[in-house]
Amino acid sequence: MSEEDLATLIEEIRAEYPGCFACGSDNPVGLHLDPAEMEGEVAVARYRPSPHHGGAGDTLHGGIAATLLDEIMVWAGILSHRVLTVTGTMELRYRRPVSVDDEVQVRGWVEERSGRRLRCAGELRTPDDVAVTASGLYLVARAYDAD
Repeated sequence: MSEEDLATLIEEIRAEYPGCFACGSDNPVGLHLDPAEMEGEVAVARYRPSPHHGGAGDTLHGGIAATLLDEIMVWAGILSHRVLTVTGTMELRYRRPVSVDDEVQVRGWVEERSGRRLRCAGELRTPDDVAVTASGLYLVARAYDAD
């Protein structure tokens, strides 16, 4: 998919779901994650948490980290297989704390597809290292035409 096609698809989907908590542009309390690029078959987004995304002290709340990873794994299905998925299962491993002051990189990819089922994986990276890893089963809810 060309960069132009990728940008168009992202724009169309975000316009269709402006209230999405994770990526919706019109959700006033949402995260506004922007899956801006693909590195090969990996969907990549950068994100800067706000202080109100904290848990204990200045540590990013685990639920926010989980939401970011869930979202980027859905975008991996959209951008690499042109399918919108819903989460069937998701497993997380919190490896180290993330500060709400850190800009993070969120990465997601499809490891395997079998019919309507996608096995996806992802990671949330700080400037220093991988902080959270995720994997899950995602189920196709809608396919986008390849044009």
